Amino acid sequence: MTELPFHTLDVFTDRPFCGNPLAVVLGADGLSGDLMQSVAREFNLSETTFVLTASSPGASHRVRIFTPAKELPFAGHPTIGTAILLGQRGEGRPVAGGSALVLEEQVGLVPVTLRTEPGRPAFAQLTTAKLPQMGPPPPAVAELAPVLSLPPDAIVDGPEDRPEAYSCGLPYLMVPVRDRAALGQVEMNEDCWRRILRGYWAPDVYVFCRDPERPQSAVRARMFACEAGMVEDPATGSAAVALAGYLAARARGAGTLRWIVEQGVEMGRPGLLYLEADLAAGAVSEVRLGGAAVRMSEGVLTL
Repeated sequence: MTELPFHTLDVFTDRPFCGNPLAVVLGADGLSGDLMQSVAREFNLSETTFVLTASSPGASHRVRIFTPAKELPFAGHPTIGTAILLGQRGEGRPVAGGSALVLEEQVGLVPVTLRTEPGRPAFAQLTTAKLPQMGPPPPAVAELAPVLSLPPDAIVDGPEDRPEAYSCGLPYLMVPVRDRAALGQVEMNEDCWRRILRGYWAPDVYVFCRDPERPQSAVRARMFACEAGMVEDPATGSAAVALAGYLAARARGAGTLRWIVEQGVEMGRPGLLYLEADLAAGAVSEVRLGGAAVRMSEGVLTL
């Protein structure tokens, strides 16, 4: 019998019962991938992470990320939440104003800095291992609209915003809609999704509008992932960093671009994702994602 400590956190929020829940299992070197998948199904959260000894030079820890249905090469809220937990356990390298970690994930090495407030890491910012990549053209708006249970005119289709696919380690189809009212009406039609998007390069859908509720925010979003064992996710970092590629492609000038993304409001779990992209000569040179997290529970997993 093996006993492993675990913790749960709410990520992309500084308030309990908001943001995106995460389970983190520590000391997971002895677990097989199949057993990790079973544990993730048992927790039945959008993601569960397993912390292992690093195998790459320069990495602090190795982290494997699972949804209830499959393993992911990268995900934002598991990276942010795991880093904050490790930082609170004193496992980060001290830097000015906080600490730093480098997490080894399937996508590559992910540097994370942690801000201390007051005396405990509570906010983390990761730098993506990959830069944004634009995918192939998506299906037409007339085909996408029934997937989202929307009329076609609710989807913005040019000249600036239009449906496009981007990846920053995990691909998503970005679908802009006209306002918050349209965003709130989105309901995935899984039969249409299977027919239209299941075989597409980016089958997971990030629906957003430039009509946020908070004056400080730039975007309000929802994420739907029918293949990942969940229909809707309350706060999706891997989609947000892909969105940074989409937004940066429409920006002018150079320098650091910043956006705050609201997500999870329609699910009753509001969260805030803090995006940054460095832009020079029309190209993105770095993407960063930040967020807060609060610890919710801890225990021992008996296997």
